Amino acid sequence: MAFGSFENSGSSQPMAEINTTPLVDVMLVLLVIFIITAPLFSDAVPIDLPRVDASRLDDPPRVLSVAIDAAGEVFVDGQASAPTELAARFAAITAGNGEIELHLRADRATPYERVTEVLAEAQRAGLVKIAFVTEPRR
Repeated sequence: MAFGSFENSGSSQPMAEINTTPLVDVMLVLLVIFIITAPLFSDAVPIDLPRVDASRLDDPPRVLSVAIDAAGEVFVDGQASAPTELAARFAAITAGNGEIELHLRADRATPYERVTEVLAEAQRAGLVKIAFVTEPRR
């Protein structure tokens, strides 16, 4: 009696290869079962959490938008601001408000000195969180 072959070659040696198809089938079925049942274990312990009316701790900070055009003119929240009144405007905005972020947009042609003047005024007014807004490279 020959195993694994229908041809009659005269040798009655058993086939020495392992058929891995049933093993792969079983592993795929187990994988599908685990994929389906895994999300069910995320809430293994049912807990009835208390309901409280409280403010969120991670409220987003107020954003102050400052733009400087190529001529060096400063715009605070879209309104033009004279260089002499910039310090007073920053002080009025920061008075009574907690965390304020300053988002600075400066034109490429803006002199660096003008940018540093605006940053110095913002720092004197108490604005410490400053972000520079840029465009991504193309």
